[in-house]
Amino acid sequence: MHSNRGLSRRSCLETMSCSWGTELWDQFDNLEKHTQWGIEFLERYTKFVKERSEIELSYAKQIRNLSKKYQLKKNSKEEEEYKYTTCRAFLMTLNELNDYAGQHEVIAENLSSQIIAELSRYTQELKAERKSHFHDGRRAQQHIENSWKQLESSKRRFERDCKEADRAQHYFDKMDADINVTKADVEKAKQQAQMRHQIAEDSKNEYLTYLQKFNKDQHEHYYTLIPHIFQRIQEMEERRVGRVRESMRVYTEVERKVLPIVSKCLDGMTKAAESVEPKMDSKQVVESYKSGFEPPGDVDFEDYSVSMKRAVSESSFLNARGESRRRSRSKLWPLLKRNKLMSLLASPRQPPPPPPTSPSPDGLQNGPQSPQQPKEPLSQRLNDFMGTKHKMHCLRSLKRGGTGQEDYSHLPPEQRRKKLQAKLNDVNKDIQKEMDQRDALTKMKDVYIKNPHLGDPDSIDPRLEEITQSLEKLQFEAHKYEGWLTEVERKLLEKGSESQRRQSSHFDSQGNTPLTNNYGQNRESPDGSYTEDPSTENTMQFKSRSTEFDDEFDEEEPLPTIGTCKALYPFEGQNEGTISMAEGEMLYVIEEDKGDGWTRVRRNEDEEGYVPTSYIKLFLDTNAKDP
Repeated sequence: MHSNRGLSRRSCLETMSCSWGTELWDQFDNLEKHTQWGIEFLERYTKFVKERSEIELSYAKQIRNLSKKYQLKKNSKEEEEYKYTTCRAFLMTLNELNDYAGQHEVIAENLSSQIIAELSRYTQELKAERKSHFHDGRRAQQHIENSWKQLESSKRRFERDCKEADRAQHYFDKMDADINVTKADVEKAKQQAQMRHQIAEDSKNEYLTYLQKFNKDQHEHYYTLIPHIFQRIQEMEERRVGRVRESMRVYTEVERKVLPIVSKCLDGMTKAAESVEPKMDSKQVVESYKSGFEPPGDVDFEDYSVSMKRAVSESSFLNARGESRRRSRSKLWPLLKRNKLMSLLASPRQPPPPPPTSPSPDGLQNGPQSPQQPKEPLSQRLNDFMGTKHKMHCLRSLKRGGTGQEDYSHLPPEQRRKKLQAKLNDVNKDIQKEMDQRDALTKMKDVYIKNPHLGDPDSIDPRLEEITQSLEKLQFEAHKYEGWLTEVERKLLEKGSESQRRQSSHFDSQGNTPLTNNYGQNRESPDGSYTEDPSTENTMQFKSRSTEFDDEFDEEEPLPTIGTCKALYPFEGQNEGTISMAEGEMLYVIEEDKGDGWTRVRRNEDEEGYVPTSYIKLFLDTNAKDP
């Protein structure tokens, strides 16, 4: 038997096909330990894959949060930045990074479903199967041990009975040889010896029976039961090893499957990097910040060698531009310009008062409730005016008829053109949407007319009317923005032509310093806004404070009248920028209401200001003349 097992062991090593039942027939305890270690290893590998899956999920979450953190936020200043190729490339990179994070989520999900869940379920099945196999092995061992105990017990009984039979035989022989013993005692000793021999014979037969039974059980145990049980344990262990091998293969395949998509994400990032165009970004900077203004011309020479005499009166702020001009204006300046200056410096900012319910209301004598300001001397007012940037902006805004935020007049020409174009495009998109809705509703109405059971055609009319009104409003908006855009483009074209003429005249003139300049042409206003009024600012000469002031007012032609108005109620213009009027008084209108509730009127050449629109009745007449 031992020689057969040695041959089997050698063939096992040569063919790699071993049987635990043959080779490990006596290693029950070691097999039990080994299979327990195998289950523990399987659980440890499952835990490893689980932790890897958690790492992938955490990594994907952090990548997504990073991508979301730097994504473009709606209605933010960052939207303007994404007109540059670098910012667009960065946005593409963030999108690809988000997809890249999604692939790591796929890895975690596949690891969880294809390995962790399967191995966890298989581990429970493996534990139950192992328990069943080793239970059968222990039961077989218990059976052979019980058979061996029975054999040993019968053997010891047979040995005892044989010794008892020998002693009984020796006692009989002694009694039979002794002449002093009675025949009855000898007969009794003989019967006792014969009985002991019979008991020994029975024990011998029982021993032989148990011996045969044990040998049979032992042969069956080591050549049938144990090999069969160990074979099943071997198959169980090989399945476990095979499942670990398959899990390791799936572990690599799970990541290999996402590599093409990951590669595409990386290719997308590379493509985003290659889309960056430095020249285009430089051009975009020009498009974003180009104002459309021309560079300032040369500064005129100011001769301070000539002694200048200044009057002590409030009109001394006027710079001398010639003796004839000073004589003609010095007497009229305090009267002609004071009201105009006050009107421009302090135009009404508060809403006008509502019209009174009676012709002569007593409670509305103070006019608009704008903040009262202390009266100051004209000289102090002029100094504040010339030194304060905000009032300069207010002056220019008044001359244009308001701040004009809707038409973007506060922007430089080039930027204004872009804003108007973008606004016009948005309005056209809205018009197209409304037209599509109108067409769809019209078709639906036709269907309802042909098939009344589908719906009432009249139910669509209110919606059609609403869309029609919306279209009219949008078309009016589009026409308005088209007009502004045309005006800006025309001015830009004129400025381009004028710039070329100025450059050519500059190089053709003699000397290095031209006698004239356009330093103030379309300059940025002190508060950061811009003006495009060529009648005033294109002719400004920044020689001195009084010169600038003189250019703003003295050389400005008075606004023409556009009609007349009749005062329905009396109004006392006690606030700066307003003018008083009596009930029934006729005044000339020089500027209509811009939406703020005030109308600009003139009484004569010396007095003009604002009055509440609700206090007057307008008579627009283009042929009206100044008094």
